[in-house]
Formats: sequence, structure tokens, C-alpha cells
Amino acid sequence: MNTASQHVPAKPLAGWRVLVPRGGPWGDGVAATLRRQGATPVIAPLINFAPTNDQATLEQSLADLAAGSFDWLTVTSATTVDVLYAYRAIVPPTTKIAAVGETTAAALLAVGYRVDLVPEEDNSAAGMAEQLIGLEPEPRDILTLRSEIAKPVLTRMLADAGHRVRSVVAYRTVGVPVTDRIAEDVRSGRINAILVTSGSVAEQVHLQFPAVPETTLIAAIGPRTAKDARRAGLSVDVVADAQTVDALIDAVARFSLPHAADEFAPRTGAFPLPRQD
Repeated sequence: MNTASQHVPAKPLAGWRVLVPRGGPWGDGVAATLRRQGATPVIAPLINFAPTNDQATLEQSLADLAAGSFDWLTVTSATTVDVLYAYRAIVPPTTKIAAVGETTAAALLAVGYRVDLVPEEDNSAAGMAEQLIGLEPEPRDILTLRSEIAKPVLTRMLADAGHRVRSVVAYRTVGVPVTDRIAEDVRSGRINAILVTSGSVAEQVHLQFPAVPETTLIAAIGPRTAKDARRAGLSVDVVADAQTVDALIDAVARFSLPHAADEFAPRTGAFPLPRQD
């Protein structure tokens, strides 16, 4: 038996250039993880976040939150955590906090907020709503903070279940044009993988990189994002097993770098590495 073919290198992403679609502390953290795996991260923020157009409503809702008007606060993104922190929002002990997934929960804990609920299986607005509805059979007052472009899935499901929901736009998502050099690196195939972490990122990848080479791996952070990416026009090659950055990078690490001699390579030109059971 040839065991050499089953050897997984200590740095499985050595030689890879991976596009990281967000900057700031999140992007720096992802870049550090990629470097530990041997990859060269290329931080190219494709989206940014702008203040809500209705700051008065947001400020009033955060004041009501601090006064204890809500039984639950739902947080569906790490960006919402940034908004809470920027406003120094106070969440009283009587208000429980639900986070849509582990990444959002980690962001809340990092800035001093607690987390009372993370969906056990479906890390989505629908999954959060289903678990909250199961926990709270009686009507509750719930504050949902969201992006301007977010679909009202969470609000609708909670309201249909009889809860009193106040849905407030906490921020707007806007596209950020990449530099000509990064655009050329993607077009030429010099970027080996693109991380897609949200539907908004997927839309910008499709808009800003209209000719992604077939050898470039498109990796989605979870099934929901993969669905949004395909709807945006992207061909998704791999989906993370869990909605976390580590799982996303591990999914990419299962592939080897494309090679011209790979006659039977899949669309990406990259082979998944053998699994170690």
C-alpha cells in the first residue's frame, strides 16, 4: 500500500492565494488562519457597512432595549454586533440574546455580551425562529436588528407565531470596488480560491469578477450562502460543513492546487485530498 498518497501536509494550503472578501478584525483573523495553513491571503473587502438611514428609530429601539422593554434580542450577523458595540448598547439581564450561529456568538462574547441561544442545527434566520418559537410558547417582546437588504424571514415567522416583534434596520450593506490589480489577479487565475461568506459577498463576486476562471475554487461558508451564491450566478465548488471560518478553510484545504496535467480534474481543476478516517 502506498501511504505517501494519503499524507496530508502540515500546511495543506501551501502555495494557495486565497481572496478574503472582508477587511477589519474579521479579515485579519481569517488571514492569520490562512497563513497558518500555508496560504497567502489576499484581503479584498467587497462589501462595507454604512449607517442606517433611520438612525432615530435605531437609537430609540436601543434605548428601549436598555430600559428592559424586550424579552429577546436577535442578532443575525457579526456586523450587527459591531453596531451594538459602536452604540455602546446595554442589554439588561432580563433580556436574552439569540445569535444566528457560532461566528456571531463569538463576536458577541468578544465585546462583552452574553449569548443565550444559538440554533443547534440550522444556522439561519429560519432556524433561529424555529428554535425561539419552540422555547417560547407564550407571546414575547422581541427586538430584531437587521441589514437593510435582509429578507424578513425571522420577523415574519416570529410574528406569525404570536410574538410582538420590532424589526429595525441597524445598517446598510454597500459594495466596495476592488483595485485593478486584484481584479486582474482573479481574471488571470492568480487567485486560487475565493471565500464567499454571505449573499452580499456573492453578489459582489459576480458583479466585480464577471470572468472567474474555471480553475478558481469558489467556497461558500454554508448551505444558505451557497444557495444565495448560486442564485447570484456563481458556480459553487465546495460548501463548509459548518457555518464557521475554520470549517470554510478546512473545506478549501481538502483540495490540491490545480495542475495542467490533471486530466480528470473537476471543474476547479483541483482534486480533494484523501480523507483521513
